[in-house]
Amino acid sequence: MSRPLQRAFDVAGALAGLTVFAPAMAVIAAAILVDDGPPVLFRQERVGYRRRRFQILKFRSMRGGAVTRVGRLLRATGLDEIPQFINILRGEMSAVGPRPLTAADIARLGWDAPAFRFRWTCRPGLTGLAQLLGAGGARDSLALDRVHATAWSLSLDCRCIAWSLAVNVFGKARMRRYLSVIS
Repeated sequence: MSRPLQRAFDVAGALAGLTVFAPAMAVIAAAILVDDGPPVLFRQERVGYRRRRFQILKFRSMRGGAVTRVGRLLRATGLDEIPQFINILRGEMSAVGPRPLTAADIARLGWDAPAFRFRWTCRPGLTGLAQLLGAGGARDSLALDRVHATAWSLSLDCRCIAWSLAVNVFGKARMRRYLSVIS
């Protein structure tokens, strides 16, 4: 599949995701407001495709450095990531790809060196191999990001999306145990 076709797939998927998750988004926003007050969304600058900076969107799950009650559930199910469908529509992210990092994380990890250019050749993803498999550290995460960037296929993206939907239902811990058995 070509990258323009991937972009069409991303846009269609993001529109479908926003439609399907609209009721959940309303409930999540209300729960955040009731539990902890505004703001509902968390924004942070990340580095994406071709090293372009953008504001990632998430449902807010922390206050003052501590995870909130609603935030624990959102993080366990990955539902805090739903607003990133908007990042996909804007062309800042893809459905599947390497996790978008902050500039500080890139510098801390030393991933600004030429050997890591592959990471900037594709859009960062709402989900990806490293996120799904719970990479055990920077080295594992980088290896999985390299797999995605160099061996990308529609089949791989579809499997990652299906696994991500299962995470929303069964939770990250249960799905990571399952995926570690089949991978």
